[in-house]
Amino acid sequence: MTIRNKGRGAVAASLTALLILSGGAFLAQPAAAAPTDPACPWTDPTKTPEERANLLLDASSVQQQMRWLNEAAANNIDDTVIPTAGGLGHPPGPPVTYPEHPECILFNADTDGPFGISYVLGSTAFPSPVSQASSWDTELIRERGDAMAEEAWDKQYNQIFAPGVDLVRHPWGGRGAEYLGEDPLLAGVLAGEWIESMRESNPGQPVASVLKHFVGNQQELDRAASSSNIDERTLHQLYTLPYEIAFEAEPAGVMCGFNQLNGIFACENPELLTTILRDQLQFEGFAVSDNGSQQSTAASLDAGLDQELSLPLYYTPPALEAALASGEITEEQIRLAAFRVLRAKFAAGIQDYELPPTGRDEDVRTPEHHATAMEIAEKGSVLLKNEDQTLPIQAEGQTIAVIGPTASDVPTAEGVSARTSCSAPLYGVPGAPPSIYECEGTSPLDAITARAAEDGNTVVFDNGSDLTAAAATAAAADVVVVFGYNTAGEFFDLPDLNLFSGGDALIEAVSAANENTVVVLETHGAVLLPWVESVPAVLQAWWPGQGGGDAIASLLFGDVNPSGKLPVTFPKTVDDLPTAGSDAQYPGVFADGSTVRAEGSTEIRQVNYTEGLQVGYKWYDEQGIEPLFEFGHGLSYTEFEYSKLKVKATADKATASGTATVSFAVKNTGDVAGAEIPQVYLTFPEAAGEPGKRLIGFDRIELAAGEERTVEVVVDSEARNHPLSIWDVDADAWRIVDGDYTVSVGSSSRDLPLQATMNLDANGPVATTLPSITGDPVLGKKLTANPGVWNEDGVTFSYQWLRNGEPISKATKAEYRVTKADQGTSLSVAVTAKPKSGPSGTATSAAVFVKTSAVVLAVPNKVVGTTTTEFTLSVRVTALAKGVTAEGEVTVVVDGKSFAGTLSGGKVTVPIGTFGRGIHPIKVSYGGSETVQPATGVSLITVRR
Repeated sequence: MTIRNKGRGAVAASLTALLILSGGAFLAQPAAAAPTDPACPWTDPTKTPEERANLLLDASSVQQQMRWLNEAAANNIDDTVIPTAGGLGHPPGPPVTYPEHPECILFNADTDGPFGISYVLGSTAFPSPVSQASSWDTELIRERGDAMAEEAWDKQYNQIFAPGVDLVRHPWGGRGAEYLGEDPLLAGVLAGEWIESMRESNPGQPVASVLKHFVGNQQELDRAASSSNIDERTLHQLYTLPYEIAFEAEPAGVMCGFNQLNGIFACENPELLTTILRDQLQFEGFAVSDNGSQQSTAASLDAGLDQELSLPLYYTPPALEAALASGEITEEQIRLAAFRVLRAKFAAGIQDYELPPTGRDEDVRTPEHHATAMEIAEKGSVLLKNEDQTLPIQAEGQTIAVIGPTASDVPTAEGVSARTSCSAPLYGVPGAPPSIYECEGTSPLDAITARAAEDGNTVVFDNGSDLTAAAATAAAADVVVVFGYNTAGEFFDLPDLNLFSGGDALIEAVSAANENTVVVLETHGAVLLPWVESVPAVLQAWWPGQGGGDAIASLLFGDVNPSGKLPVTFPKTVDDLPTAGSDAQYPGVFADGSTVRAEGSTEIRQVNYTEGLQVGYKWYDEQGIEPLFEFGHGLSYTEFEYSKLKVKATADKATASGTATVSFAVKNTGDVAGAEIPQVYLTFPEAAGEPGKRLIGFDRIELAAGEERTVEVVVDSEARNHPLSIWDVDADAWRIVDGDYTVSVGSSSRDLPLQATMNLDANGPVATTLPSITGDPVLGKKLTANPGVWNEDGVTFSYQWLRNGEPISKATKAEYRVTKADQGTSLSVAVTAKPKSGPSGTATSAAVFVKTSAVVLAVPNKVVGTTTTEFTLSVRVTALAKGVTAEGEVTVVVDGKSFAGTLSGGKVTVPIGTFGRGIHPIKVSYGGSETVQPATGVSLITVRR
């Protein structure tokens, strides 16, 4: 398309580790650096990032290169003695010593950033990323990136660990608010805009991005002791896809998660960090661990992990030198990891511009950034329900009751206030400030009070701690606005999907007292709404940031028309979730089937993503389940009409690619201006095995009352989101499935008034009946290839015979004679169908096994005996192909009598008894097996008296 608290004592230690992570503990005044120093050719910005990285590494010892493998050692240029990691929330360990950096290296500093500039005072508290995703606004997310980059730079940071693009697989996950929804296209596109704007919006002040958490980090429960078990197709089509889309914006790095992926920790998983990340996704940046997610030295470096976050533990000089000495790693691997880190820094420009010498403790918030935060809250809020035009509030001279603990700045006895639901909680640690960020904007109560007064209304407030009192306040009012909330965060998942502080009971009590009740939700993601039928209007504001109070008031009174659309699906009940009824899917199970970790156990929890591709709205589509509020849903104070759908699809067989141009008209049929987010979905041919439908495009348009506009969405199979393709696990590649596709257009994943069918035929000929082989697959016999049945006429066939899947030299005709080399192997034939024009198609027959011939050796225990001799016959059947052992039955015939034996390891001894005088010929027959042909042998015995 053209993204519970656990004890006050842990707070100080955690903050110490976070300050170290950000560079604050080692902050030194960087020396002024000339743009280019002849003595340091790597400072020349006219050279490529690759050239500059190699020049610096050529001038570095192996020990100096090791510095780049650790974040603290790399960034803090004046420090050579650095403490080792004690683990997140624990004091640092004993120090290690590094050599000094080469000259001309600039100080860099990193910080966390999905919600804003983390762990420092004086930075803007933006709404949660899920709110940003609800805006579906690529320009607005660029404004956020611009503001965040400016504040980061002024705070002496030039790399941010953001955005997070793990998909929201289920609503239990503690960090769901950090991510950009359940759809890979939406998440990837928004993330890409965010990344690019942070790097490029402020010339001379670039801020690099590190995407996280790669990959399968969908829960906090046992995050460092669980395995996310994901099949290959699902992994590519859902969980790595938003990264692939965002890579177009060239983030500096990717952060691997704490979890295992298919039984191997993400940060030491070569399939993930090399095969997928480097080879298939072609990512050129560096891979960095999360704080404490690294498990090893050699295994991590072998897998492709380039840098250890925060203080060193596994990538210390002693650890790396020991691995070098033992031969577990090489100097070339150290250089490659350092190269990737340096190349990314040079490419982002953060080694070209000096950070300011001061600012870490300054207040860098600006009115412009506050306005951006407020606009995100306005555009990211979603009007879920609005019966009988309850909203906007049009009361004049009436009483409006505002109820709920998060409406006011005054804390309840539980310590809950507007700050509780403003932005991200500090890792869910009790006793900590209610938010990482200072939410010093106007509270919802104050904003509503001020706005209501403009219309002559009076506002009364109740914090909802007493249900009876709250109901009485509601009953006495003309209009009620009641707030419900929850909080979640790092280290813990939600215990349930209900509102916190008895919010559901509060809404039920208030709505029972006054039917004119509006609910404002401030939650991390989807929650259950058991009271939804008893209220006429629901506004989802998420965690709305420091401008949230004013934004909510503007939306409630109609000064701003709601325009957000859900980036996640709201279920009616927990039984409707994709993971419902399966402990193995969530929360995951242990070997004994339990979900509760035994005390002291280090067993890995197995979390099976067996819902596969059926995540989010795809699950509800495929299963025929009606959600409470579907993905893409969001109401407005106006109405929109869709019409004039046109779809044009083209396919290029030469490249097996395709494009589709989808155009349609959207008209604002209401009386007020509004923004609509038209969405384009695609239903695949049945042969694709693709559940439900797939979002392949969207736009956001502002329309005046009565205005109509034509929207055009161009879909290209070669784009990074692969909109027309599925992941082929056999080919390890994306491919288009030929057939009829249904294009659906509308305002949500369920409200799709426009539909059209398009056909794509982008591939070469396809065998509808696979090739086959006729003939007896034994030595010297002739085999014949039947080309099968193909979906195109007029094709010509060519053949390639295969032995154990490998081509046989010069065996390129329809007939093939079995040779000695074929014995004990599998033969198949690959048939290529070539049309008159366009690409060819190839299909391979089922394999036939060529049985090996054998030799039968029969030796009696006595060649000459008497009439009282008890004769036995030792039979050995030797297969002529290497590695094949004859098994099965042998039959011994002497004087018309038959004796049977069963081979074991190719041998058997058969008793045949006594015989009269004379010469007695013996015939031995071997019946053959699945791998060995039948064979015969002879012997004889002589009886003299």
